[in-house]
Amino acid sequence: MSANPALPSTMKVIEISQPGEPEVLISSQRPLPTLQQGEILVKVAAAGVNRPDVLQRRGQYAPPAGASDIPGLEIAGTVVATGVGVQNYAIGDAVCALIAGGGYAEYCKVHESNALPVPEGFSLIEAAAIPETFFTVWVNVFQRGRLKAGETVLIHGGTSGIGTVATLLAKAFCAKVITTVGSEEKRQASLALGADVAINYRSEDFVEQTQRATNGKGADVIVDLIAGDYVAKNYQAAAMDGRIVQIGTQNGVVKELNLMPLLIKRLTHTGSTLRARSVEDKAQIAADLHQKVWPLLERGALKPQIFKTFPLDQAAEAHALMESSQHIGKIMLTI
Repeated sequence: MSANPALPSTMKVIEISQPGEPEVLISSQRPLPTLQQGEILVKVAAAGVNRPDVLQRRGQYAPPAGASDIPGLEIAGTVVATGVGVQNYAIGDAVCALIAGGGYAEYCKVHESNALPVPEGFSLIEAAAIPETFFTVWVNVFQRGRLKAGETVLIHGGTSGIGTVATLLAKAFCAKVITTVGSEEKRQASLALGADVAINYRSEDFVEQTQRATNGKGADVIVDLIAGDYVAKNYQAAAMDGRIVQIGTQNGVVKELNLMPLLIKRLTHTGSTLRARSVEDKAQIAADLHQKVWPLLERGALKPQIFKTFPLDQAAEAHALMESSQHIGKIMLTI
């Protein structure tokens, strides 16, 4: 292993003291992670705050086997140590990375294949806002949803971290974008990001408005973080041979569902989570992003939307903001 000799033996982390409200997030000290073959140690400059972190804090989303119990699924920073067999990165390199846990900390380890170089022209805070949302959107909208140029995508939660990135990427690949949002301010923000139509779900029927915006055809791809009663409505809003990708269940379980529209329209309703996927799976996604999306980032065609940053010690305040749904874009922690 190669390491900076000035590394401390312990680091500050944010722990979940017990399942509960944001105040259960507390500051603590832990030993630095021990590197396995192929892993790098990153001195964290920033970490993203995401809905899965909130679910984990509530006791509703346990880390996968072998992952850190410290919350945080995406980071950016500087490589300070490399494990045996590391070939792609050296001490001093700036990277961003998707991780299965451990981001709310001063140091974090990651397999080198799940890290990517910080895009040229990006700050470390901006880079830390990339992995979780860009990996998630790429897998669900483009790999599973098979969105193509000229098709229409309906994105629920258009001003969330996922929603803003899905809008930017869909427009970059020449699709028509319809979003749902919860206020006039968020409607205007979604339109400013590039959405062709933004529907205020509090005052408008998104099924009716989607059908109107597509001249009765419906959406070819629907990206849903909501579930609950949205599932049946998605079937109504979808086009023939439409693909509905479930990436969240904020409204809980489906209590009643008529599957006939799924049969008649030949719909595909799929879903996925990213956190528990293998290092090899995530490496393939990272390679795809590096080839197809990194050039867009480096020429300024795309940039994640950052709403607010908090110091690491204020992780509880960051979670409270996330749960308020007042944000437009990403919430970040800085170390």
